[in-house]
Parts: sequence; structure tokens; C-alpha cells
Amino acid sequence: MILRKNIVYKEPLFILFGCFVLGIFCQDYFFLSEIKVYTLLMVSLLSLFLMAFKNYYFYKFRPLLFGILFFTLGIFIHYIHSQKPKLPSLEGKETITFKITKKLNSNDKNRRYEIDAWKEKSYFKSVLSIPKAQKELDFLHYYKGEVYVNKIEKPYSDFQFDYGKYLARKGIYFQSYVPNSLLFAAREDLSFGEKVKQRRLETLAKIDQTSLNKRTREFTKGIILADRTEMDQETVRDFRDSGTMHILAISGTHMAIIFGVILLVLNFIFPPKYRRYKIMLALILIWSFAVFIDFGNSVVRSCIMISAYYIFVLLQRKTDLLHSMALAGFVILFANSNQLFDVGFQLSFTAVLGIFWLNQPVLKYLPKPRNKFQNFMVNILSISLSAQLGTIPLVIYYFHQYSAISIIANLAIIPFSEIVIVFSLLMVILISISIHFSWLNFIYDGLISSTLKLIHLFADTDSLMQKMIPLTLLEVMLLYLLFYFLRFAIQKFTIKNVSRLIYFTLIFISLRWMLNYKAAQLNEVLVHQFFKEKIVSVKEGNNVYFYCSENSNQEKIQQYIIGPYLTSRRTKTFSLTAVPQNGSPVEIYGQKYELYNK
Repeated sequence: MILRKNIVYKEPLFILFGCFVLGIFCQDYFFLSEIKVYTLLMVSLLSLFLMAFKNYYFYKFRPLLFGILFFTLGIFIHYIHSQKPKLPSLEGKETITFKITKKLNSNDKNRRYEIDAWKEKSYFKSVLSIPKAQKELDFLHYYKGEVYVNKIEKPYSDFQFDYGKYLARKGIYFQSYVPNSLLFAAREDLSFGEKVKQRRLETLAKIDQTSLNKRTREFTKGIILADRTEMDQETVRDFRDSGTMHILAISGTHMAIIFGVILLVLNFIFPPKYRRYKIMLALILIWSFAVFIDFGNSVVRSCIMISAYYIFVLLQRKTDLLHSMALAGFVILFANSNQLFDVGFQLSFTAVLGIFWLNQPVLKYLPKPRNKFQNFMVNILSISLSAQLGTIPLVIYYFHQYSAISIIANLAIIPFSEIVIVFSLLMVILISISIHFSWLNFIYDGLISSTLKLIHLFADTDSLMQKMIPLTLLEVMLLYLLFYFLRFAIQKFTIKNVSRLIYFTLIFISLRWMLNYKAAQLNEVLVHQFFKEKIVSVKEGNNVYFYCSENSNQEKIQQYIIGPYLTSRRTKTFSLTAVPQNGSPVEIYGQKYELYNK
């Protein structure tokens, strides 16, 4: 009870941030009308005004009124950021003019970009696909041509990823495809941000022109310049399955290491009395780096949290992890409340919460370090374990898989990753200014190749990888309740603390059993649309039978149709039958289904 009171009184900013987040969730779910939003906001502001009077009644409920105010602010901010723009009427082949705003991940056949486009005077945003045989697009030109444009459709079933909703949060409602070559004209209105983006593209191109191994080049672009657009799927899968994806993506770890390196260099240049100026210069440099790599979401989050932390240092205030996190959250969500629904945003903040909540209790059970190296390794273990326990529920909820090897992999890779990140940063700086040393390339290539082989070794441990794990939002909430009580059980191993943990564990197990039982009672026949093909599924109890045409890509069908469907129906038992393409439809329960286009 004392701990909980301390959190309320010592972390008011964090509590208000929690209220603000709940307001955003509320508006996203209920989507209150304009009148209701402004009425709530006015009532909350009136309550705040009344608190200015020295009235015991209002003073007593001041914390509650502040919480309601920030809850309402969350509703208001998300209402502003979720307004749908007026969209032009576009369908089929259209002649449009556009410029690129971001390079996206490529697939087997196409490069993909986010674009700002115009048809006559109508403006819209779109995701554009262009064949790899065509020249890469850049920020230096406007492009014009005939493009196939269509609105992004909603998924046909509840188990599919809602790609349209994901893009709508970014203000994108169209998909486009370029079948032919484009006309282009040089731009004379490049903004500062676009010039920086173009410079980044040129640096990426320089990395591609080096003698480094292809996988090394793609790894370097990903770990320093936040560009995984051309990375092969095997490498991405290795990082994902080993639980080390945060090393590949620019994250708080990267920015903390880069910030530390900058401070270290500045310490050699300037005397100790200029400590405050060194911190300010280091902050300016990491923000410059964030601008250069196109303001990636995780980079901005990391920079804001580092800046908030060191602002406390500069102001000679006691540093506070939750205050820093809350300030970063406010800045990000006030700028764009849709960031709250970004998986990376949620994982970043739950990882920090995990470290705050469990790191110190876990450290008490680890061996006492005798030197700096042991202290470093012990802290890596406790931080990694705490962060992973904080993110496991969300990882399973979004990706429906988890590998127990990830804790071991992180313990082995994270200390080594500092060397890799610093070395990669040095290589990118040298390449960007066109300085090449063949011997340095050879050493760097060997280091990255060894790193990728080690990560592949961890990812290849199939026995520890659990896939297609079903998890509902209610189960996630129960897991975080367990996570909350776990701290007290670790801190003080008493009957009361352990019994609460066991009690909620039993509730969680009972809920899963009921959900599994309910899913087993469902019998259904569904037709799944996969591009131009149709896949029919028949569910009988825990068994599911799939039917597709014999010329279908069964690997992709299992990835995009079968896996998500089985996960949503909480079963893993299935069979896939390839029906000969002889012109006859397949008959199931007296109903005939066409599996292919004639």
C-alpha cells in the first residue's frame, strides 16, 4: 500500500499521462461527436477554474479533477487527429502527379513508397508500388503518369490484419500501382526536410556501391539508417524468431549508445567544467541524427526520453524514469495521438515500464558483482529480463508467437551489440564522405557475418519457438495484472503476495480454458479471398479442413490465411487439400465453390 501511495504522490505526471492515454483509447473506441467532445472539454476546464477558489470541497477532489481533465484532453486531441480528410473520387486508371514522402519495404516484385499525389486540384495520399525493373524514385523530382488507384478495402474477416485502418491512421486511404514508365521533372521547391531525406537516400546508395557483402550492406542500412526496405526475409525472420528485433531496428539502445559515444568524444575535446555544454551539444547531435534518418518513430521516442532525462540533469533535478517517459509520451501523442496504436510505441513504453517495475527486485536475486564487467553483465541480464517480461503480453497479442531462447539470445547479443553499433556508425560516416579502407571493410564484413550467423543459430532453435498462440485483449489485461503483483512476490516472498499471484494465475487459466472451449464448439464454412484465388475452410470442432486450387502458392496461403485463421479459432489441427484445376468446382456440404478464375 505504501508503494502504491508513493507512486500516486511522487509520479503525478505519469498518472496524468495514464489518464490522457485512456482518453485517446476512449475516443478511438466510441468516436464521440464534436458536440460531446467540446462539452466534455468545457466542463473539465470549468472544474479546473473552480479549483482556483479556496474551497475545501474542490481542493479535496483536485487530483480526481486533474485526472478527468487530462482524460478529456486525450479525447479532444484524438478527435482532432482522427478527422478524415475529404477524398477525391478515384477508381481504376488515373493520370496523377506526385512526389514521394517515404520509402517503404519492398516485396519480391515491387518497390513501395508513400506519396503525396494530385489529380487536377484534388490532393490525396497513397501507397505506391512500382516494378523493380523501373528506376528508383527520389525526392528531387515530381512524377506524372497513368497509375492504377483503388481505395483500401476493409478485411473480409475478423482474423485478418486491418491494413486499411493501419494506413488510415497515417492519413492514407488509397493504394496505387505504376504499370508503365513515368514522366518526371526536377523540383525547385525542396524543403529542408526533403533535402535531408534525399541526402539519406544518397548515403544508402553509396553503401550499396561498396564491396561489402549484400547482407552486411542491408544490415548496416537497417541498424544505423533505419532502412530495412531491401533486407531479405530470412535475416528479418532470424531477428524476429530470436527475439532480437530491437537490435536491428533503431531503438532506445541504439540512441543511448550513440549518445554515450558522442559524450565520450566530447569529454576528450572539452575540459570537465564544460559538462553542461557537452550535454547540450550531444543532445543537438542526436536530434540531428534523428532528422537525418527521417524521424523514425522509435528514434523520436528515444531522443525525447533521453532529452527529458538530461534536462532533469541540466536543471539539477533528481532524474526520474517515469517522468521522462511521461514527458516523451505527451510530446509524441500531442503531435499525433495515432502513435499510441503503433506497435513499436506500445512495446517501447511497456519495456521501460517493465524495467522500472522489476529491475531492482530482480537484481536482489542475482549474484553481487565484484567488478565493473560483472556489474555490466548483471545489469544487462536484469534489464533484459525485466523489459521482456514487460513486453511478452503485447508481443504474443500482436505476433502470436514467442521464443524462450530470446532471453539467452539478448544476454549474448546485447553486450556485443555495442561494438557492432559503434563500428557500423563509423562505417556509415566514412562511406558517406567517400572514404574507403579495404582492410576495414574486410574486418567489418567478418564481424557482421559472425553476428548474423550467431543470431541465425538462436533463431534456428525451433523447439523453443511457440507459434500461433491465441491471446485476447482481456487475457492481455490479466497478464499485466499478474505482472503488477509479481513485483510484490519477488520483493517479499509471503503467503499473501504469493496467494494473490496464484489467484490471478488461476483466473487467467480458467479464462483461457473457457475461450478454448467456446472456440471448439464453433463449426463453420468460410470462403477466404486471396488475391484472385479463393480458399474454402471447413471447421468441425478443433479440426479445420482447407481447400485450394493445385496451382496455388501454398506457403503464402499458410502464412496469410491458414495461420491467422487457426490462431483466431484457437486450434492448430488442420489439413490442406489441393483441388485439381480441371474446371470443376469443389463441392462441400452440397454447396459448390469456385477456387480459381476461369
